[in-house]
Amino acid sequence: MARNIQSLERAAAMLRLLAGGERRLGLSDIASSLGLAKGTAHGILRTLQQEGFVEQDGASGRYQLGAELLRLGTTYLDVHELRARALVWTDDLARSSGESVHLGVLHQQGVLIVHHVFRPDDSRQVLEIGAMQPLHSTALGKVLSAYDPVARSEALEADRKAFTDRTVCEPDAFEHLLDLTRARGYAADVEETWEGVASIAAPVHDRRRMPVGAVGITGAVERLCRDGELRPELIAAVRDCARAVSRDLGAGRF
Repeated sequence: MARNIQSLERAAAMLRLLAGGERRLGLSDIASSLGLAKGTAHGILRTLQQEGFVEQDGASGRYQLGAELLRLGTTYLDVHELRARALVWTDDLARSSGESVHLGVLHQQGVLIVHHVFRPDDSRQVLEIGAMQPLHSTALGKVLSAYDPVARSEALEADRKAFTDRTVCEPDAFEHLLDLTRARGYAADVEETWEGVASIAAPVHDRRRMPVGAVGITGAVERLCRDGELRPELIAAVRDCARAVSRDLGAGRF
């Protein structure tokens, strides 16, 4: 039987303690409540503080829950609500476009696929929920980087790998792509990540008008493009889907 890691158990107990009762607790209060030596409690609190899970008041020296926990909790709720709100619209987009549809969110310097609708044909396909895509080369990633400052910073600070000879890696050129994405309201990836594959994506916003994800279609270049350009009706369909999901999340009209 696997043994629990004591330091993690103690850290979890501290977070639960801070989540209940008084808003702020001192080191002595935390140590005595959990039956820990002050030195041990202080070491765990310092680590939690460095990770943003705990904050220390400068005047009183007391501890409280940090903003990182709120961000993680909000992300969990947002992702589940986002997927639930997007189910009908992404199904409609797959039917109208004839292509596979992906819904992605920012996660660990990449795009986490949280929903995937198969292309509506009889071809063999692999479910990609839980897969990660790069920020700098995919349409989903570029949308997130264009609208989310955190994603933008992570994309610019990362090692932007050239997957094909079309991948944009140079910082100034990449920032120009983000400007273009914001100006036209969608992002494109035409053989920048995979040879022969193109994708189109648009941003999804929540009730605070904050970017919470991106939705897009992916398919063969010859289907998504006509005369070397992305088909405008597919761009319109992706943008309409993103707007519909955003409205269902309370964002209003864009």
